Amino acid sequence: MRKGQNGGFSKKDLVNALVIGFALFATFFGAGNLIFPPQLGLLSGENWLLCFVAYLLADAGLAVAAVLSSVRNGGGLESQVERLGKIPARVLCIALMLIVGPLLIVPRTGATSYEMSIKPLLPGMSPWIFSVLFFGAVALLTIKPAAVVDIIGKFLTPVLLVTLLVLCVKGIVSPLGTPVESIMGGSEIRSGLISGYQTMDALVALSLAVIVIKSVKDKGYQERKKQAGMISIACLVAFIGLLLVYAGLNYLGATVSGQDLIGLSGTELMVEITRQLLAQAGTILLGVIVLLACLTTAIGTASAAADYFSGVLKNKVPYSTLVLIICGCSVLLSNLGTTHIIALAEPVLSLLYPVFLTQVFLNFFTDKIRNRWVYRGAAIGAVLFAAAALIYSGIGVPWLSFLTSFPLQNLGLGWVLPAAAGGIIGAFIRTER
Repeated sequence: MRKGQNGGFSKKDLVNALVIGFALFATFFGAGNLIFPPQLGLLSGENWLLCFVAYLLADAGLAVAAVLSSVRNGGGLESQVERLGKIPARVLCIALMLIVGPLLIVPRTGATSYEMSIKPLLPGMSPWIFSVLFFGAVALLTIKPAAVVDIIGKFLTPVLLVTLLVLCVKGIVSPLGTPVESIMGGSEIRSGLISGYQTMDALVALSLAVIVIKSVKDKGYQERKKQAGMISIACLVAFIGLLLVYAGLNYLGATVSGQDLIGLSGTELMVEITRQLLAQAGTILLGVIVLLACLTTAIGTASAAADYFSGVLKNKVPYSTLVLIICGCSVLLSNLGTTHIIALAEPVLSLLYPVFLTQVFLNFFTDKIRNRWVYRGAAIGAVLFAAAALIYSGIGVPWLSFLTSFPLQNLGLGWVLPAAAGGIIGAFIRTER
């Protein structure tokens, strides 16, 4: 890394790390991350701080861990799960990137932007026209892969942060009320962990790691150790940004906990809070925040998906062509309704997430764990439990009812013990080195 006279980071290093950190922050911070914290604050009232910390760790904590694990393990998406075998790794990663790219996350950003940003202000605007404009902008800003991180980090994120800061500071300086007693009955930490875990931002983080590492290389940092140092600082920047924003949004929700707003949806609650704080200007400000949050997420995830599939296809289909295909699919799916897509994607995500998280955790110990069957056993244990839980929740097989009382299942983490057991069993399976 370029070093200053004192042997530390130079000013240019810190600026580069700040830009990359801003890009990570903005891509992680989608519209859903704007909605969950105020809901938690509303329900937890005077105990909002407990909810906030739990949510932060399960959301931003896992996302940052996923990026750092990727860097430690070589940076490629498939390198995260390569110990499961070449074919399983390829299948898992293709499934993940289809969901991150054209089938769910990218099209959902367009649908969410229209519903929360455009429709309240311009109800007469056609969703088809908006989606063409929105994804046209995404394609234009994503078409050059080397510029993606800088576009998000240098230009879009500062505007997003300023708008969020205006909202949060206004709510702190002129609070809408005093937080009242929690109605969560002592489950603040549990609720925060579940909400943070269910954002599944760690999966987005895994998909983004490759373009982040490429951006670091493009800035002149070629040695692995130097790249890791830059990305570690960037992750710290992203984590601090999410910490500040989540704390502010949780507090905003807590300040209206004395009002009768429990029946509102997350979107309706956010609209009501901004209306009370800033009147009509609040509606406009919220629209800008949502639009920017969705745009940055769409740019980052579309770029990551195009980059991955370009590699899988050995560059026979260029990156730029794949960006256009992803954006074209997103125009269609965002208008045909993401509800059905979400219904189809959620079961797949519920199977993918435990597998990838087990590998993220184990990849921090690659220098200690030599037996591939530890990784495979952990993945098998996790996916078997997740599949059983999915079957029970879907069709209610009576003999699987014990899963509801399984350790950690109340947090959505019932797969952890089966994964641990699978990993331990795998350690006793002999394998050629």
